[in-house]
Amino acid sequence: MGFYDLSKTERQKLVNEIEIKILEAISDLPSLTEDNDIIIPETIWNYSSDKDTYIRKNAYLSIGRIYFAHNELEKKILRLLDAMLEDKNERVRQTSIYALGEIGKKDADNVFKPFEKALVDEHHSVRNAVIGALKQMGLKNPVPTIKFAKKHLHDDDPKIRREIIHGIELRGRTHPEEVLPLLKELQNEKVKTVRDMIIHVIGQISYKKGCIEIVVENLNNWTNSELVIDVSEEIIKVHTNYKFATKTPEEANEYMKTHLTLFNQ
Repeated sequence: MGFYDLSKTERQKLVNEIEIKILEAISDLPSLTEDNDIIIPETIWNYSSDKDTYIRKNAYLSIGRIYFAHNELEKKILRLLDAMLEDKNERVRQTSIYALGEIGKKDADNVFKPFEKALVDEHHSVRNAVIGALKQMGLKNPVPTIKFAKKHLHDDDPKIRREIIHGIELRGRTHPEEVLPLLKELQNEKVKTVRDMIIHVIGQISYKKGCIEIVVENLNNWTNSELVIDVSEEIIKVHTNYKFATKTPEEANEYMKTHLTLFNQ
């Protein structure tokens, strides 16, 4: 029976049970030295590898809450998450990254090294977990998150460049002025998948109140006119598809025609 096959009361009972059992398992871990390995407790492994997405989600949310509620367990939790990132099961590795993302919303210092490892993980679900974690961290703890993005923005691997761009999307929706300078650095990107992600993200950061104005102002300083044209088309598409966008597609189009330098030359 899946998580959402349960009643609301039963789900809450299960959530509480998951957190209690995970706390017990972490507390029972032996004291750590720099050299000894850690064995993932069976309880935590079972929750972290569960086929049900929501069981895994409640596992990593629980680990995040425990980290901040029990300072004495911080080192054990970080060592546990390192061990989970080495596990053969991709769901366990994915859960580790999402748990680190929860920690990184307030305490980012310890999460970026495992993120770098996960960015090149063989399984897409683990790599995608880094994107999801960065998105959430960008909302809650943007300064170190943007700094991490800058570090990897020009990585030789186009998959990593694409993942980093995607990871800063949510921050860009509320603070486009922080994300656009990073995207500008990649305006001459040649790899299609990375270029397409740049276009996608700019479209996504254009539709909230006051955002298209910031986007257009920044695009006026870009030199790749072909990319700017493709971006403008994506912005219209987003305003068409998102009925909750601040401007109608017609208003967005008219704004760009009036204020985008490329269309006034």
